[in-house]
Amino acid sequence: MSHKPGTRKGSQNPRVGVIADSTLQRHVVCKTIESVGYGVAVTLSPDKVSDELIMGDQADVWLVDIEDEDKWSDFIVHLFESSTVPILLGEGNAPSISSLQFQRWERKIFSKLKDIVGKPMPCDTEMQTLAQAVTEPVQTDNADTEEEGDPASNVWVLGASLGGPAAVKEFLDALPAGLPIAFVIAQHIDPGFQETLSKVWSRNSHFTFKEPRAGRCLSHGEILIAPVEQVMSVNQFARVELFEEPWEGPYSPSIDQVMALIADHFGVQSGAILFSGMGNDGAISAAKLRQMGIEVWAQSAETCANSSQPDSARATGCVSFSGSPRELARKLVEYTSEHYSESLLN
Repeated sequence: MSHKPGTRKGSQNPRVGVIADSTLQRHVVCKTIESVGYGVAVTLSPDKVSDELIMGDQADVWLVDIEDEDKWSDFIVHLFESSTVPILLGEGNAPSISSLQFQRWERKIFSKLKDIVGKPMPCDTEMQTLAQAVTEPVQTDNADTEEEGDPASNVWVLGASLGGPAAVKEFLDALPAGLPIAFVIAQHIDPGFQETLSKVWSRNSHFTFKEPRAGRCLSHGEILIAPVEQVMSVNQFARVELFEEPWEGPYSPSIDQVMALIADHFGVQSGAILFSGMGNDGAISAAKLRQMGIEVWAQSAETCANSSQPDSARATGCVSFSGSPRELARKLVEYTSEHYSESLLN
């Protein structure tokens, strides 16, 4: 439930005021809010919330999670009548952090906040820094003249968010030529930066970036970047499929959805690696992939700019290997040599 439209003050990310009658619940809710990029303006129990605070501008939205609604019913009514900013009612007590229910609980909170105050704006300093080092013009595809390679049989998903561009670049730069694998990268980013991303990632990499055109064949040694504004998959014939529909859930592109689509088409010949990022995208599909016998790896927390995303996947118990981007690259080379018979590294 929400109350009154909100406005974002200046260019900063929305600030959330958390009111809960449980100390543990306040702690978990605040961690969830911060993990997806919002700021926590204040966190209080109902008895500590003053009229001055309710009618002030410290928070852009109130998130209220009250367990004993009978005890605090008068307070809730007063809050709705007096607040000058939107009010959201929470999703109840948080499930166990190691359960898929917790990932869904977190995502519901994010979806509610996004609908009322908008998505948090990631800092683009990282992209600007990476882009400054790239001076070559972007190579454009010529779909009419290019020759298609053999369809890829081994396709892995790379999922990333905040801090992901630098980590993915380090990973790709560490991979040797001739690796019998193709990648689909799902990176949370503004659509305007995707061209820059392919430019940044392709420099010093042995992989070729391809524009995700419908019907295009994906071959080993090639990479597709999932578009932000529409669903993309690669079918069992390694052909790109584009759908005129948005990604499911609060994240675009949805790492969870990309992982599930690729796993459905390539089975154990696929895999997923989750890099630095906010939120928990990828954690839900990690369980599905592990049930299918598909590898799920993640960047180690100490090497992440923001470890919320890989940490969420690790919390499910479905991540079989964690490491730095270079360690992940070495692990993939070893895995490819052991499991893919066509490996050129044997």
